[in-house]
Amino acid sequence: MSTIVEEELAYSSPAPIPAYLAWTPAIAGALIATAFSAVLIAFGTAIGLGVASASPTWRDASVALWLLSGIYLILVALVSFGLGGYIAARIRMRTPSADSGDIEHRDGLHGLAAWAIAVVLTVLLSALIAGAAASRAPNEPSVPSARAAEPLLSYELDRLFRPARRNPNAETATERAEAGRILLTSSSHSGVAAEDRTYLVQLVTGIAGLAGPDAERRVDSVIASSKTAIARSRRSAIIAAFSIASSVLLGAVVAWFAAGEGGRHRDGAEPEWLSNRSRAPRRQAVP
Repeated sequence: MSTIVEEELAYSSPAPIPAYLAWTPAIAGALIATAFSAVLIAFGTAIGLGVASASPTWRDASVALWLLSGIYLILVALVSFGLGGYIAARIRMRTPSADSGDIEHRDGLHGLAAWAIAVVLTVLLSALIAGAAASRAPNEPSVPSARAAEPLLSYELDRLFRPARRNPNAETATERAEAGRILLTSSSHSGVAAEDRTYLVQLVTGIAGLAGPDAERRVDSVIASSKTAIARSRRSAIIAAFSIASSVLLGAVVAWFAAGEGGRHRDGAEPEWLSNRSRAPRRQAVP
C-alpha cells in the first residue's frame, strides 16, 4: 500500500520596497533641527550675539560684533541642519537589495528634505512672531505710518524735540512722524532738502522753544547723526542678510553629507575616525 503525499509550495512574496522619500524621518529631522537652532539662537541672544536688534546699543555696535554674530549664526545653522540631516537618514528604513550609490542618494535626499522643512518652519515661526508683535503695537489710524522712522531714529527724534525748558509745547504724533520721514531722507545722495530743513527748524522753534540759530544748529546736528545711524543700520542689515543666506545654503550642504553619514551608521558601518584608529599600527614596547 503506497501513500501519496502532496506538497504545497509556498511562494514568499518579496518584501515591499520603501518609498524613495519617507516623510516621517524627514519631518522628525526637521523638527529636531528647528528646536536645536532655536535653543542655540536664544543662547546667542542671551550672550549678546543677536544678528539684528532695534536698540541704539546694537546700532552703535562695532563691525567686529556684527561679524561675530553672523559667524555664530552660520555655526548654528551648520550644527542644527547637520543634526537634522543625520537623524533623518539614521532612522530611515533600510532599503533592501539596493546598490550603495542609490542608498547614498536616498539618504542625501532625506537630509535635504529635513533641511527644507526646517527652513519653512523657521520662516513660518518668524512670521507668526512678527505678526504677533505688530498686533500688540498701538494702532493710530488717524496718523498713517506714524512709526516710520522708529525705533531706528527714536533717539534722534528725542534730541530734535528736546525742550529747552520744562513747559514747552509737546510734539504730536503727526509732527514726530513727519520729522522722522524727513530725517530718513538724510541717507540719500542729495540729503535733506532745503525746504525740509527749514520746516524742521520751524518745528523745533515752536515745540522746543529754541531761538533761530540754536534751532538750526540742533537740526543740523540731528540730520548728521541720523545719516550716520542709517548707514550703520544698513551695514548691519547687509551683514545679517549675508549671514542668513550663507547659513541656509551651507546648511543644505551639511545636511546632505550628515545624512550620508547617518545612513552609513544605520547600515552598521563604523565611523571613519574609529576605523582609521583600529587600522593604525600599534607600537610594541621594546624590551
